[in-house]
Amino acid sequence: MKLKAEYHICIKEMPEDERPQEKMTRYGAGSLSNAELIAIIIRTGTRDATSVDVGRQVLKYFENDLSQFYHMDILELERNKELSGIGKVKACQIKAAIELGIRVNRKNPMQVKVTSPQSVADLLMDEMQYLKQECFKILLLDTKNKVIKVEGISLGILNASLVHPREVFVKAIKQHSAAIILAHNHPSGDPEPSPEDKNITKRLFDAGELLGIPVLDHIIIGRGTFMSFKQEKLF
Repeated sequence: MKLKAEYHICIKEMPEDERPQEKMTRYGAGSLSNAELIAIIIRTGTRDATSVDVGRQVLKYFENDLSQFYHMDILELERNKELSGIGKVKACQIKAAIELGIRVNRKNPMQVKVTSPQSVADLLMDEMQYLKQECFKILLLDTKNKVIKVEGISLGILNASLVHPREVFVKAIKQHSAAIILAHNHPSGDPEPSPEDKNITKRLFDAGELLGIPVLDHIIIGRGTFMSFKQEKLF
């Protein structure tokens, strides 16, 4: 009985045309605010707030940037006193929904033909722009610049010891790649290349020339933006 009392303010008490599920059914998901979408995901509110109110609370705390919510630890979210309406279950529900959205937008690498730096950015942006650590990947290409595979090389602060030509080109050779493209992210969100980025790129570019597997470009992914070594003529 006590459990039921905690949720006496609920969506059912709202006018029918204001209820998130009814709005979605009639007008589509695009008609809902971010708070209403969160309300549908978490389903229930608290003793003092509807699920929509809880959604607004979440958005206000993260200044409408749900990527911050996604990257917070579940226990950290659960213990946050400013997010009193979000327990472990609701935190998991929201994080799962965000992850599903990222996966829906993620393209199948095998269907991509690289025609420009934008092609690479479109392929990797959703997956890499919010990562908290630097992640270095290579795109393995066939003779027509179609992606054979995307391989992860290293995770952590980028340096020459983590990204060795041997580790990069052994994967390219195994897949009979005609060429490769380098890619990594900057957790700061700024894709401007560091001196170490430039050193690593030159080292791999030179190795590719020797092996006959050219490095066509190096793409740095920032927050919603990217930088191309080829485009900026840094090769």
